[in-house]
Amino acid sequence: MATRIRLQRNGRKGYAFYSIVIADSRSPRDGKFIEKIGTYNPNTNPATVDLNFEGALKWVLNGAQPSDTVRNILSREGIYMKKHLLGGVAKGAFGEAEAETKFEAWKSNKQSGLQAIKAKDIEAQKAADKARLDAEIKANEEKAKALAEKEAAERAAAEEAAKEEAKAEEATEENTEAAAE
Repeated sequence: MATRIRLQRNGRKGYAFYSIVIADSRSPRDGKFIEKIGTYNPNTNPATVDLNFEGALKWVLNGAQPSDTVRNILSREGIYMKKHLLGGVAKGAFGEAEAETKFEAWKSNKQSGLQAIKAKDIEAQKAADKARLDAEIKANEEKAKALAEKEAAERAAAEEAAKEEAKAEEATEENTEAAAE
């Protein structure tokens, strides 16, 4: 029986998440499976993977063939690195303890790289938020300046109209005085 490690789709339309399963290569995508070894959620940033490391390593060592996406997931999680190191131990290139220290060093390096990426994303988000806030403050200042100019123009127009009205009243008073004499 040819076994495959593949993704089994779950979730609703437009929001898929997957189970990582061991299945017969002839069974349908969402059909019968032998064992569930984890989950994969591509909707989060970064994608969330919950994997039974020992179970996945056992199946890879026994010859189960992963799909392309699952191969990338397993590689990212370190299954293939561990398989490579165990192959070196089997050939006698180095001991079990040395293989374990190499794997832990690889894993810590991977984790520090992920932390650096997350920190960079957080800094980029903060910079974008600050730029957006600065742009909003500048736009508000421009709107306030335009509003102040408009109000000043309205006040000047009102004062001009009041002066014109006062002149018109004086002129009518002079006309009435001249007519009375």
